[in-house]
Amino acid sequence: MIKVEKIPNILVIGDLMIDEYLWGNCERISPEAPVQIVDIKKETTLLGGAGNVISNLVSLGAHVEVLSVIGDDEVGLLVKSMLTKQGVKTSLVEQKGRKTSRKTRLMASHSQVVRYDKESKNNISVDSVKALYEKFQEKINSYDIVLLSDYNKGVLTNELLDKVITYANKNSKKVLVDPKGNDFTKYKGAYLLTPNKKEAELASNIKIENDTDLKEALIKLKEEVSLEVSVITLSEHGIAILEEDKVTVKPTVAREVYDVTGAGDTVLASLGFALSLGYGINTAVEFANLAAGIVVGKIGSATATIDEIEEYRASLHKSSIELHIKNFEDIEKLSKRLRKQNKKIVFTNGCFDILHKGHVSYLNTAKSFGDVLILGLNSDQSVKRLKGEDRPINTQDDRAYILSALECVDFVVIFDEDTPYELIKLVQPDILVKGADYEGKEVVGSDIAKQTKLVTFVDGKSTTKTIEKIQKVK
Repeated sequence: MIKVEKIPNILVIGDLMIDEYLWGNCERISPEAPVQIVDIKKETTLLGGAGNVISNLVSLGAHVEVLSVIGDDEVGLLVKSMLTKQGVKTSLVEQKGRKTSRKTRLMASHSQVVRYDKESKNNISVDSVKALYEKFQEKINSYDIVLLSDYNKGVLTNELLDKVITYANKNSKKVLVDPKGNDFTKYKGAYLLTPNKKEAELASNIKIENDTDLKEALIKLKEEVSLEVSVITLSEHGIAILEEDKVTVKPTVAREVYDVTGAGDTVLASLGFALSLGYGINTAVEFANLAAGIVVGKIGSATATIDEIEEYRASLHKSSIELHIKNFEDIEKLSKRLRKQNKKIVFTNGCFDILHKGHVSYLNTAKSFGDVLILGLNSDQSVKRLKGEDRPINTQDDRAYILSALECVDFVVIFDEDTPYELIKLVQPDILVKGADYEGKEVVGSDIAKQTKLVTFVDGKSTTKTIEKIQKVK
């Protein structure tokens, strides 16, 4: 895993656009024609194209500036506004009469029904090329690396590409390109390209059906485009890299693959981010694979943060149950991320020594109050201080493992103090849940949570009674 010891400065050039999503449900067919009727419930507007590369870089924590050409239209104004809100520096050339790209996707039950586009796809004008290149010359030495995001919408013309790559090389700046089209020679002299399998097949004219084909395509692209490094992205399967005369496929391990949309943007951004920090290509590819493994598990064009990548990397060496057991540092970061996602966090705590029906009923009710249930679990030493030297019966590790396996419990955090107050301060829950026996008593953490709820226990169910029953049998 990479260490971010400085904030990288990254320059992005490419086609900017808006990705619009109309989310809804489909429950009937139109009587006018055999088509679905989608009841729109929500609309989402995101930066697309090079904008998604930028969003990924911002999410990783980079300082970013973008050079591009937009139209003198409302979509262009929206692009500017959204970039500014992300803290991105903009050097945009406005070309009269040009339509800034907007892609609109109609989504029904998380499946894309149709997409329609409004855009200009012709090459930008000679004047725009000149203005863009002049800006590039002014900016180049302020940045660690240059990323070119080509969506074949006319910004990255052959003339501009030649000028930019040549000038970047003269100034010892690596150029990474997400390519389009079937002629990659227009990117000649770039450090690397990030074509997917289909794009590589078109550009190399080699059908990639086995490892031999993959190697031939990588070699051909490297030679024809004069690349320093040759890679081909393989969607959720990872990234193939040519090292000397050997091909290595570094796999992406995705827990679930929901949508590969924008995964190429994530790969370009994360490769650029790692390389700009001074890491070698192998480390950069491993980092990019981790980032891609996260975004393919999300719907739509998505991004990944350094914290998510670190958590994901660690998770690859744990069981699915162990993933739900967090320490204080992890749960603080996780809680902040959940709040940003507008998730309602529920917190409760206890010893949960011998798990029984009363515990499960209580926890299930607690989870019903929100989206995520975080359980603070008393450590063994904490239980001894509260219950006596003969307790707990089960160790903290055993108790945490069993509790985290419950469907209603999202995360378990072990705490060593007598009360979970410090843990509650980190979590900042929306709902704090305790047993009904706290009626009229002060609940620890109620001054932090937005709301406190008391839940009635199942009659006759308790760890103490279970222990007494076992002792009677003896």
